[in-house]
Amino acid sequence: MATHPTLELRGVDKSFGPVHVLSSVDLTALSGEVTALVGDNGAGKSTLIKCIGGIHRIDAGELVFDGTPHVVTGPRDAAQLGVEIVYQDLALADNLDIVQNMFLGREKVTGLHTLDENSMEKLARQALTSLSVRTVRSVRQRVASLSGGQRQTVAIAKSVLWQSKIVILDEPTAALGVAQTEQVLDLVRRLAEQGVAVILVSHNMNDVMKVADSIGVLFLGRMAAQVRREDVTQTQVVELITAGRSGDLGLSREESTGAAI
Repeated sequence: MATHPTLELRGVDKSFGPVHVLSSVDLTALSGEVTALVGDNGAGKSTLIKCIGGIHRIDAGELVFDGTPHVVTGPRDAAQLGVEIVYQDLALADNLDIVQNMFLGREKVTGLHTLDENSMEKLARQALTSLSVRTVRSVRQRVASLSGGQRQTVAIAKSVLWQSKIVILDEPTAALGVAQTEQVLDLVRRLAEQGVAVILVSHNMNDVMKVADSIGVLFLGRMAAQVRREDVTQTQVVELITAGRSGDLGLSREESTGAAI
């Protein structure tokens, strides 16, 4: 059993010039759980995940990985700490097959300095099998031939391949139909069951209430609340998103009316 959260954000601030985007943000993500990160447009979700991923350097506060604070100066630092971000556009190359996409930029080579195709194909299959993926016919299919759900599957399986500790999924079901959404949500749960700390960024409250263990709600750059899913209703979460508070839960009235943008 892990003695520390896989990831903790403590008092994180981030500004761009005069615009204060994040203010004293705390967030905890545990191994084996799905932590949903929700908030309205402009709440700071994208900036927050880019801070975790090393794209933006924080101005103040701490990023704590497995109980140890780290200064993350770039994406390479974040990757070495086990962070993998699956962005909404997936960043897959349509003209390459599944294996080539999963190893893009991290190809394995033989002693003769040629690509080790057999090893990469075997590892790609193992990654998909570990997530019980049955919708992909062949790992040698070109990505251009895949459905939206299958593309999302490949992008998520890459995180298994590289043994990531923290996987951030940015709106993974945004462009999917009902059946494909169910497949991807099942995949998200299986990823967490492998001991990964999953952070799910989503606008879809049905998805959040279905798969999340914990929900962090950003409101105008502040963390209104991080709550266990079973302790709140969907209505309360929506109120936190839109007003920063729900009854006694969330920011004070002063904070919710004077929050940063």
